[in-house]
Amino acid sequence: MRSDTNLYKYAQTAQASSTTVIGHYSTSFGLAARLLSAQVRTPVRTIYALVRIADEIVDGAAAEAGVSVAEQRQLLDELEIETERAIVRGYSTNLVVHAFAATARQCGIDSSLIAPFFASMRRDLDPTPFSVEGVAEYIYGSAEVIGLMCLRCFVRGTPRSATELGVLEDGARHLGAAFQKINFLRDLSCDREILGRNYFPGIDPLNLSDEQKNVILDDIDADLSIASAVLPLLPPGCRRAVAAAQGLFTRLSKRLRSTPADQLLRSRVRVPDGEKLMIALTSSIGPGAWKR
Repeated sequence: MRSDTNLYKYAQTAQASSTTVIGHYSTSFGLAARLLSAQVRTPVRTIYALVRIADEIVDGAAAEAGVSVAEQRQLLDELEIETERAIVRGYSTNLVVHAFAATARQCGIDSSLIAPFFASMRRDLDPTPFSVEGVAEYIYGSAEVIGLMCLRCFVRGTPRSATELGVLEDGARHLGAAFQKINFLRDLSCDREILGRNYFPGIDPLNLSDEQKNVILDDIDADLSIASAVLPLLPPGCRRAVAAAQGLFTRLSKRLRSTPADQLLRSRVRVPDGEKLMIALTSSIGPGAWKR
C-alpha cells in the first residue's frame, strides 16, 4: 500500500487506535507487546484491541451505559458480522475492526478462530451454570483461539511443517488456557459478586478451599510447562515477548498459590510494576530467548 494514499493514512490511524486500547487496558500485555519485533507488534495489538472491545460489551461497560442483556447480544452479533465483512471488504468504519481485518487478511485469521471467540463472549451473557465441558469450550473460544491468532502473526513468512505447526499450536493453546484460568482465580470476587459467573463447576467460589485452589493451580502449571517447552520453536521476533508473558503468569501462579483461598474473594492478586519489569527483562534474556 502506497504511503501517500487515503487508505494508508486511514490504516495508520486504525492501528494507532489499537495501540491506544492496549495502552489503556493492559500494562502486562502492553509490556510484553513492546518486546515483539516491529513486524508482529502491530498485528498483535490489533488482535488485543478487537478482543478488548468485545469483552467490554459483556464485562460491564455496556451495562453501565444502560444497555440491556438482549442489546448486548445484538452488539456482539453486529460486531462479529462487521468483523467478517471487513475481512472480505478490506474496510470498516470501526477503526479497531478495520485494523484487525487488515491483520486477519495478512496472517490468515478466519472465521474458524473468530466464530468461537464471539461464541464465548455470548456465553458470558447466559446465566446457565457452566458444566466441565462448557468451561473447556469457553476457554477455547475466549483464550486459546487468541493464542492461535497471535501464532499466525508470529509464523507469517516463516513456513513450518505440519508437524511443527501442530506443536506450536498446542503450545499456543495451552498458554492461552493458562492465562485465562489464572484470571479466573484473580477475578473470583468480581465474577461471582458483580457479574454472577462461576467458571469452576462443582466449586462454590464463596467456600473455595486451599486444596481446591491448588488443584486448579496444578492444572495451570501443567499448561505453562507445555507452553514453555514450545518456546524455543517460536521465531526470534516474538520469542522474547512470549517468554516475558509466560514469566509474568508463572509469577502470578506462584503468588496465587501462596495466597489463602479465602483472600481471593477480598483482593485481586497482582504483580507490582517493578517486578513486572524485572520479569520481562530476565525472561527475555533467558535460555532460548535470543536463539535463532
